[in-house]
Amino acid sequence: MPVSLPTALRRSAAALFTGLALAAAAQDGPHRQQVPGYYHQAIGSTLRVTALFDGVVPLPRAQIKGLGAAQVDALLKRRYVPESPQGLQTSINAYLVQVEGRRVLVDAGTADCFGPGLGQVAANLKAAGFRPEDVDDVLLTHAHPDHLCGVLGADGARAFPNATLWLDDAELAYWEGPEAEPRTPQALRFIVGLARRALAPYQAAGRLRTFRPGDALPGGVRALASPGHTPGHTSYLIGAGDGQQLLVWGDVVHYHVVQFARPAASYEPDVDRAQAVASRRRLLAQAAREGWWVAGAHLPFPGLGHVRPEGQGYAWVPAEFSPLPPGRP
Repeated sequence: MPVSLPTALRRSAAALFTGLALAAAAQDGPHRQQVPGYYHQAIGSTLRVTALFDGVVPLPRAQIKGLGAAQVDALLKRRYVPESPQGLQTSINAYLVQVEGRRVLVDAGTADCFGPGLGQVAANLKAAGFRPEDVDDVLLTHAHPDHLCGVLGADGARAFPNATLWLDDAELAYWEGPEAEPRTPQALRFIVGLARRALAPYQAAGRLRTFRPGDALPGGVRALASPGHTPGHTSYLIGAGDGQQLLVWGDVVHYHVVQFARPAASYEPDVDRAQAVASRRRLLAQAAREGWWVAGAHLPFPGLGHVRPEGQGYAWVPAEFSPLPPGRP
């Protein structure tokens, strides 16, 4: 059943969900527009990924758990992360991956769930040269609104009419089961309804598929269980040829300046913080050891780069701007 909330209530609840006030209103006029919110990256001999910008939200320092305030301040000092009274600027990104002849979208952004200033994935997908009808599969890292709501169009119908929606079996069971609402604070329980609303049209059309770690996914994508932020949170490892691989890791990191250096720092809304820390430690170590490319939903746009060891933690190495090689689609 569709969830209908008064605008003011929905905006207030969204602010609570992320621990923030809503992002700034949409820019007005051409002179206020930034560059188009997409970026193409060729990886290896076979893979092309297009980063899609959805918008930014401020996440408060107070929602960083497991470190003292002085430690957080010291890590953020002279790192120049834009910060408003509501919090630290945090990007929301989705990724279109062209692999083995398929167009696979990993996460879909917020659509209209969080108000103006967000919900830009659909427009940036078109600006990048793709139609919603071109998307073959949508792989969801988890079912939070900033990753899931974009699967619906403004009319509540499927935004990607030819796509199959893929979600971890445990993740779907959590959001459709009886424990989702009790484990969600009262003021935030609207997100349970949003998840069910977004999934419903795909279920009705027979376009929702679930999987378990190890199952075969489209394009040879490998699902890596990374629970903690949500019970079925999943990251995706995608082969690129020439020995290279891309890890799309969803919400493994929210505060990049803090959590690379101190992986034990957790995020207040994590359902299981200890499990989220364990997942982050494991994926950071793997990505650094194997030299994987990484794409992160909440890393500074375009959120593509590598992880390297640094001290007792890690550091983020953003990709340098690069033209596409000749002949690449």
